[in-house]
Amino acid sequence: MNNRVISFIIVFVCAMLFSNCSEYYKIQKSGDYIMKYQKAKDYYEYEDYYHAKSLLDDVVNVLRGSDKAEESLMLYAYCHYKMHDYTMGAYYFDSFCKTYPYSDRYEESCFMIAQCYYKDSPRVELDQACTQKAIDAMQTYINKYPQGEHLHEANEVIKEMRGKLEEKSFMTAKLYFKLGEYQSATITLKNSLKEYPDTKYREELMYLMVKSNFLLATNSVESKKAERYQNTVTEYYSFVDEFPESKYIPEIENMYKQSVDKIKNL
Repeated sequence: MNNRVISFIIVFVCAMLFSNCSEYYKIQKSGDYIMKYQKAKDYYEYEDYYHAKSLLDDVVNVLRGSDKAEESLMLYAYCHYKMHDYTMGAYYFDSFCKTYPYSDRYEESCFMIAQCYYKDSPRVELDQACTQKAIDAMQTYINKYPQGEHLHEANEVIKEMRGKLEEKSFMTAKLYFKLGEYQSATITLKNSLKEYPDTKYREELMYLMVKSNFLLATNSVESKKAERYQNTVTEYYSFVDEFPESKYIPEIENMYKQSVDKIKNL
């Protein structure tokens, strides 16, 4: 391809972009809200969600009460969703549900609220408020539509998000242990086991329970040592009863023996 052809292509593309931008600004300045709405739909179809949303910014409120109000609000919510603004997407899907409770698209919008929270769920190290919201919203969808179109997907999301909360709970408990906050660790470990009794981290959590109690007792004042060494013994028995072949057995047996000796001496 010679330089003249390349230059022609560049000029042609620039002209098209300029033309499209010029058309958009003319539409934006127009007072014809129906035309703006139609153009917003066109932009959306071409996956130009930014310009579609910008035009809908001007018309959504104006079209309230008209035959285009319902569709424009749904389109507006989807623009936010497609642009990865899940917070505002959830807000406008929720607004749709509240405004049009008898709409044919109510079920879709109800599911999309939950989908926005799901997409906004952060990596496990961060705060999981959106993860819990996703679970709650998906469960709301299932309760309303037990035979719904998105039932399988909703159940899969709930399963995935619960797994994320389970991992977060495990990581939090483990962090307290690593920081040497053994009293906080024992509380967090106990809560994690109570909330997720079938967790895949159960063996490690119970091992950390034994070790946290032992280290807490070791570092305690004399008046609290006997009770805390006894807690170590109790947790040891719980562990060996459930995981008699565990790789942690030699280590916790040593802690158990030390605890028994300490109790006798105290």
